[in-house]
Amino acid sequence: MAKIKAIIFDMDGVLIEAKDWHYEALNQALGLFGYKISRYDHLVTFDGLPTKKKLEMLSMERGLPKGLHKFINHMKQIYTMEYVYMKCKPLFCHQYALSKLKAEGYKLALGSNSVRVTIDMMMSKADLMKYMDFTLSNQDVTKSKPDPEIYNTAITRLGLKPEECLIVEDNLNGVKAAIASGAHLLKVETVYDVTYQNIRNKIDEIEAVQQEVV
Repeated sequence: MAKIKAIIFDMDGVLIEAKDWHYEALNQALGLFGYKISRYDHLVTFDGLPTKKKLEMLSMERGLPKGLHKFINHMKQIYTMEYVYMKCKPLFCHQYALSKLKAEGYKLALGSNSVRVTIDMMMSKADLMKYMDFTLSNQDVTKSKPDPEIYNTAITRLGLKPEECLIVEDNLNGVKAAIASGAHLLKVETVYDVTYQNIRNKIDEIEAVQQEVV
């Protein structure tokens, strides 16, 4: 029977409540050139996608000049950092969950569609980096979610089989990536659902089913 040995977390919407920060930052950058996306589109169409992919979609659908991509992306990262500095802070439920899982011997990793500098800053401000064995950004893979590459890479780096890993995700693109990786999935609605008890319950549920199969 394969027991769960590692938990791999997404970041935005899972460990960091950053969806609104990304939305506001991207609109600030797009607004420099008269473009804007609605909150509905950001949550339904663009949720969980890297900025580079969002800009490619805007060029195809709304004629955003491709020559502006690099500058808009750069400004978006600057604006995002301003929100992180102002608003990102530790949450006790996450501190407790990750410290307890770590103490119980689980390996912990993170796989996010965000860029490296954003991950490092957010995880540092949230005081969660110390619990992670490693983190992966969209710069560490060729294909971003919903492609499973980032989770496949994490599982390989952990030295485990997919069935020995539990992935915690919140959005459709991340869920697709998690399922395609072959690992187990815990889908959450908000960062406040990422608690020790919810993760523990999911692990117990998975291992109980596997025990029945054996």
